[in-house]
Amino acid sequence: MAKVVHDKEICIGCAACVSVAPKFWEMEGAKSHLKGSKKDARKEVLELGKSPSKEDLKLNQEAAAVCPVNCITVEK
Repeated sequence: MAKVVHDKEICIGCAACVSVAPKFWEMEGAKSHLKGSKKDARKEVLELGKSPSKEDLKLNQEAAAVCPVNCITVEK
């Protein structure tokens, strides 16, 4: 099951993820927010399912790549 994990506690709110993947990311106050995610302690988790589209994976991988504090991970 593919999922996106956002460690909101270390997020600095630079909005780089929002710039590259607005389909999944938005600003919520001073930090970014993973749309449709569930909170898991200090993290937000969005399950993309067993067979996520290549576009959805790519968008979130790009969001993770541009994050200056590496608070986004994409797990397959």
